[in-house]
Amino acid sequence: MPPIKSIFHDELIATAAAMSVPGKGLLAADESTGTIGKRLAGIGVENSESSRQALRELLFTTPGFEKRCAGVILYEETLFQTCVDGTPFVELLVSKNILPGIKVDKGVVAIPGCEDRGETTTAGLDGLEERCATYYQKGARFAKWRGVLTVGKNGKGPSERCLALNCDALANYAAICQKNGLVPIVEPEILTDGDHDIAVSQAVTTVVLQRVFESLNKAGVLLEGMVLKPNMVTSGVDCLKKADAATVAKLTVETLRRTVPPAVPGILFLSGGQTEDEATSHLNLMNKNSPLTNPWTLSFSYGRALQATVLKTWGGKSENVQAAQAALFERADANGKASLGEL
Repeated sequence: MPPIKSIFHDELIATAAAMSVPGKGLLAADESTGTIGKRLAGIGVENSESSRQALRELLFTTPGFEKRCAGVILYEETLFQTCVDGTPFVELLVSKNILPGIKVDKGVVAIPGCEDRGETTTAGLDGLEERCATYYQKGARFAKWRGVLTVGKNGKGPSERCLALNCDALANYAAICQKNGLVPIVEPEILTDGDHDIAVSQAVTTVVLQRVFESLNKAGVLLEGMVLKPNMVTSGVDCLKKADAATVAKLTVETLRRTVPPAVPGILFLSGGQTEDEATSHLNLMNKNSPLTNPWTLSFSYGRALQATVLKTWGGKSENVQAAQAALFERADANGKASLGEL
């Protein structure tokens, strides 16, 4: 069906374009309290509200970060937090010309009858419209929803039930966001769990993305007013003969060109368990080696691939903040250059 008409039509397109500027990407700082707690525990820091606030302030106040960051995905707690001087995080980001975004899903839940396959869908549609309206009023201009899928033990991808539930949820979420002025980041993540080779990954990713866009179109989602956040096409984490970086880049772009409409302004990858260097190298080769001009921006929406070194450098100590910020800018700058194929 044609896109649903929205009073936010022009704003959605402008916001999605701003999120997809070549040379910039997104910082995913939307870890839940439990997830960020695990990362803080890894550096010996207590998972307290003050520790989480200190980490986020370190990230958001990094000098020059706005040169490589178009937007930040926030967790709900962070959307309402402030700097130690009382400046709201949202206000700080906007002052640096960085778009504030918000994670709106409520996490994954097992699909009844599919527990033996480990398949899940994502909760959070109940009350989403009201929450989106509140987040927009608070200053958020885009949102994120993550669907989690697997290749499966047989290498044939998610079951039909899992695929339908996740694609429909992503589409309904996207339509609700656009109705309320938020650009939806559509994130269908296919986990790398398994020993499958890269050909299997490409086949499964192709099917998933085809179904995602089928659902988005049926829901009347404005493609020009959304951003896609997919996994790269890589070998399974336990594959004995992993594909090299050039092959990952080639097959990822090939898959996207077969499945993602040119109306979508930006494809901002998740790092999906890759190391910092791997995520940067793959992105750089996609933009550097593609024989054709891509119709969409290929850039990054990384969490761990931007923050891993930052956390280790910081260690929860105020005297390490400057060094940790330097590490963040170094990673962001490298990925910004990678989005231009300049490394």
